[in-house]
Amino acid sequence: MKFSSMRWADDGPNGPFAKDPVVVRLGDFYFLYYSVFDASDTLHIGIARSSDLDNWEKVGELGLVGEAERNGIGAPGAIVLENKVHLFYQTYGNWRLDAICHAVSVDGVHFERTTDNPIFRPEGDWNCGRAIDADVVAHDGTLYLYCATRDPDMEIQMLALATAPLDCDFGPGAWTQRGEGPILKPDLPWEEKCIEAPAVLRRDGKFWMFYAGAYNAAPQQIGLAVSDDGVNWRRTSNQPFLRNGEAGSWNADESGHPGVFVGNDGRVHLFFQGTNDKGKTWFLSRVEIEEADWPQEV
Repeated sequence: MKFSSMRWADDGPNGPFAKDPVVVRLGDFYFLYYSVFDASDTLHIGIARSSDLDNWEKVGELGLVGEAERNGIGAPGAIVLENKVHLFYQTYGNWRLDAICHAVSVDGVHFERTTDNPIFRPEGDWNCGRAIDADVVAHDGTLYLYCATRDPDMEIQMLALATAPLDCDFGPGAWTQRGEGPILKPDLPWEEKCIEAPAVLRRDGKFWMFYAGAYNAAPQQIGLAVSDDGVNWRRTSNQPFLRNGEAGSWNADESGHPGVFVGNDGRVHLFFQGTNDKGKTWFLSRVEIEEADWPQEV
């Protein structure tokens, strides 16, 4: 893996703070969407722009719109379709009632909401109905919407999936939940009680998912899973793919919440968050996943 020197955070009212990164390219620029608190401690989404993936300039924010977003929004996922940025993000501060919303932009900065937000939350007696940490990948005419949810007791974080036709209207009626239970749940010691923040790409005819294991600063670390169909997943190892840093390093308490970006040249960049003070401050960084880093047999 080729680690970048990138250490970036929003210098907002609460000091250096940026979480939950996702990056896309639109035109000549890369756009970074992330979670940040404002002066009133309300979570919202910040927008930064770059020409090189390392040096970022804040260019906007996604404010709060409507009753569902009243308490905050965050943890964005993004995909570019037909030269438009589609942002999938969660409501925040509603506990069991948090759900996934959608907005679209032609310039990467100014967004128009889907009329019927929220668009998705899971059903079934295996989960609590909550949906957070969205990520979307397109394949073969279908959109795959991955998100995290919890068990009915609100203790175990795990992953759910919904799909929709690529030409859908992105509203709540477009999505069909897949499976009768979680597509991935914590089973390994280092994952503790949490798998969240799925970040999915297509490579070599398979779906690959980077995911966060364990809750924030536990430490949270990043795992890797693979799937032939996007629904049924298997881990590539029983160990983290990207670990937290050594004592005293900037990410000593966490290397977490991955966001994966594939450039026009096919190079894979994994963005992630880190902290060394148990979550008082958060920075974002990037590592390039080189060919030798991928599992040879899965």
